[in-house]
Amino acid sequence: MSTLASALQSVRARIDRAACAAGRDGSEIRLLAVTKTWPAHRVREAWQAGQRAFGENYAQEGVQKIGQLSDLIIEWHFIGPVQSNKTRALAENFAWVHSVDREKIAERLSAARPPDLPPLDVCLQVNVSDEATKGGVARADACALAHAVSSLPRLRLRGLMTIPRPERDQAAQQKWFRMLRELKDHIAAEGIALDTLSMGMSDDLEAAVLEGATIVRVGTAIFGARR
Repeated sequence: MSTLASALQSVRARIDRAACAAGRDGSEIRLLAVTKTWPAHRVREAWQAGQRAFGENYAQEGVQKIGQLSDLIIEWHFIGPVQSNKTRALAENFAWVHSVDREKIAERLSAARPPDLPPLDVCLQVNVSDEATKGGVARADACALAHAVSSLPRLRLRGLMTIPRPERDQAAQQKWFRMLRELKDHIAAEGIALDTLSMGMSDDLEAAVLEGATIVRVGTAIFGARR
């Protein structure tokens, strides 16, 4: 078994153990392998080890890899900050965008999504820890944004995403993820059905799974420290 295949297996085992502790089925939680800064041949190696969903943070880098790996069946997710001038590239090439935090961005993605492709799956990025340096809609404004995005054509609002403040203590990690889960429940109570919580990374995926994560975004624990 290759080192990368072993790392993938180890991360999946972590997810399964956390799911078991939460009384959940591990198959409910999808592993998104984050490949920013890693070359296409490393993505191919992970694909050969069974990984099918990959996340990119930079539009230009992601589109380049999508072209290089067009012979593989891959579900591509964009998880980085969305710039207005990159919305067309994202709408034309990715299956998911996790980081919608403004109505303007959602409108541009909707307008640019080609009619021959399925609706673009999107998540709203929420700044649960209210950090000035982090992107994401404020919790107080997330419900209004959800209503606006859910009405746009060519988009399918799936859920919420967050990148909370790093914490060493698992209880503190869970606090932020619990906020996102409770916000999802609040939005659902207003009639917008959501099925996705994109939260948890290499250092805190267990806490995220305990609080209901359905997608965890893992890079370092699979590929090693970023270049």
